[in-house]
Amino acid sequence: MAHPDEIFRPVPRTGVIYVMAQARKRGFAYGAPDWANLGQGAPETGEIPEGAPRLGSIDLDAHTSEYAPVAGDWELREAVANLYNARYRRGKKGQYSAENVAIAAGGRTALTRLATALGSIHLGHLLPDYTAYEELLDAFRRFVAIPILLRREEGFRLTPARFREAALGTGLGALLLSNPSNPTGQLVAGEDLRRFVEISVDLGCAMIVDEFYAHYIYDRGEGATVSAAEFVEDIDNDPVVIVDGLTKNWRYPGLRLSWTVGPKSVIERVSSAGSFLDGGAPHALQRAALDFVDPEFADREARAIQALFRQKRDLMLQRLQAMGLRVPGWPQGAFYCFADLSGLPESIADGMSFFKAALERKVVTVPGEFFDVDPGKRRRHIDSRLRNFVRLSFGPNLAQVEQGLDQLEAMVAEAQAGA
Repeated sequence: MAHPDEIFRPVPRTGVIYVMAQARKRGFAYGAPDWANLGQGAPETGEIPEGAPRLGSIDLDAHTSEYAPVAGDWELREAVANLYNARYRRGKKGQYSAENVAIAAGGRTALTRLATALGSIHLGHLLPDYTAYEELLDAFRRFVAIPILLRREEGFRLTPARFREAALGTGLGALLLSNPSNPTGQLVAGEDLRRFVEISVDLGCAMIVDEFYAHYIYDRGEGATVSAAEFVEDIDNDPVVIVDGLTKNWRYPGLRLSWTVGPKSVIERVSSAGSFLDGGAPHALQRAALDFVDPEFADREARAIQALFRQKRDLMLQRLQAMGLRVPGWPQGAFYCFADLSGLPESIADGMSFFKAALERKVVTVPGEFFDVDPGKRRRHIDSRLRNFVRLSFGPNLAQVEQGLDQLEAMVAEAQAGA
């Protein structure tokens, strides 16, 4: 008789899940007053100054107790299309409709649908990038994941010229891009983003843009948001596909609700994938989300997020610099600092050592090497080039961010004294 281990393959945890498992072994619990979770990939979810009203309950009735359509509730699809038209398509010939939108149960589900729908292509992804991409890109063998190395000395920024070079040099059929980036907070916006879309159209290289942090934009004016949708000329033929949802930009990670915006033919394909992968998003949650994507509601939340999170970003950058941690390319978006530890004492100068030492101080961090995404483990170098980095989140509330920085400052001072 075959043992289950002979039937089921080992499935690795994402970096953040590993980090949290190690923290729990040392006594971490959500809400514990002596712990600071600077490893979290979620924003604070409570009331914030000038923020939009928070959802207090979800109604269930006979209608919402039934399955929703796999592609999503039609009214929500229309509302999402209207949000993109109001923000990014004013005065433009092409306007998104409900047929350009599919609803899914969270960002990973939306990306899995897209991965299932991809053909036999080379799919470009960035290094460093979101840890969950690694297993996602490895699970589907129809396409080949091609890494694009971002340089520390350039602040881990992908320029339009580098995108064109990579697309031509490796024959990319698509690029997966988080914008703003997790973990670096780098942003492609304005003329650069226009050129990205133009290159995508010119070369026939699709752009799959993860825009889950598009409300976390800090240096482009009050309430500014960024989307590739602004620069699409032909909404049904330009190969630009956008994924977003409630998790980050509306601060509802627990609702697990997302959407995909793109050409109608792509929406048909991802909806077909959803029919056998997941069956569609919860009906009641989709109805509850209708108010969230109203342009006035969404813009109010974006303004409030930016005011509060800019304050936390600036505080973290200032404190990290004083401790001797360098941040190449200050984060223009998202809520992370990707910090270089190489200037610290040897005992805490790599991400894993820093992570373990910080746990002893009851602070959670994420080692940088987890963002050295390597689907299929095809690269053979011994050490990750990101081993001297750590990702620190300013997603928690201000008091927890300050507490975590205080505890890290004491840890660094002790290491320096003993060096």
